[in-house]
Amino acid sequence: MSDNEFYEKVRGSLQKKYRRPITAKFNKALKVYSLVNEGDRVAVCISGGKDSWLTAILFKELKKYSDVPFEVKYIVMDPGYAPENRALIEENAKKLDIPIEIFQSNIFAAVHEIPKSPCYLCARMRRGYLYSFARDIGCNKIALGHHFDDVIETTLMGILYGAQVQGMLPKLHSTNFAGMELIRPLYFVREADIISWRDTNGLKFLRCACRFTEKSEIDEDLSKRKEIKMLIAELKKKHPDVEKCIFGSLQNVNIDTVLAYKTKGKKYSFLDDYDIKF
Repeated sequence: MSDNEFYEKVRGSLQKKYRRPITAKFNKALKVYSLVNEGDRVAVCISGGKDSWLTAILFKELKKYSDVPFEVKYIVMDPGYAPENRALIEENAKKLDIPIEIFQSNIFAAVHEIPKSPCYLCARMRRGYLYSFARDIGCNKIALGHHFDDVIETTLMGILYGAQVQGMLPKLHSTNFAGMELIRPLYFVREADIISWRDTNGLKFLRCACRFTEKSEIDEDLSKRKEIKMLIAELKKKHPDVEKCIFGSLQNVNIDTVLAYKTKGKKYSFLDDYDIKF
């Protein structure tokens, strides 16, 4: 099968079998949250994993048929990948006909010797590099591959491990790069559907290619996110709609019943206006 035939197969699956669970939900997020507007220049950030490659393909198709004029770039940051991982990304770009732009950073080397899990610092550094490169090539938005499961898992992780109620918004203005915005167009897409799409098409993507997880399989298996995935799976056995309820809770926060909350860096207590209300 030629690369063109292979891409047509992948593309066709998103128009047929996965139209409702993936493509329609991608389009829904764009519409509901106004993620792509006229004149936007979007940098789709490709890490090499299933979620970012799916985002890239969906944007490629959107660019062909959208009534909204916008531009799209496909950027890959190489933070110090092993040669075989870099080669896999380049191979997938060729097979999927995605014109990627690769730029280099030294993030893996910078966080490699941190004694505890460096994932948080690595993610923050990646974000900064991506914003900077996207801005330098004239983009005003970066698109990441976070999906529905990421949203609800992050919410539960914040409650159970971080003592805070904190969601993951579908779009976010950058506080460090003026005029730049982050968007999450897979916001309504379930991870199980992404995995099914990947496997149905026989696609091979990177999981996590960092040096830390390469040598720390035990830590990865016991990661907080994996624990949350297992917890949700158990809850679903008795309550099939538990994921929808977690997601829905982010849209139904009753401030009158909350002890305290933060907004724009300032903290407020229910005591601040407790007596004034009555």
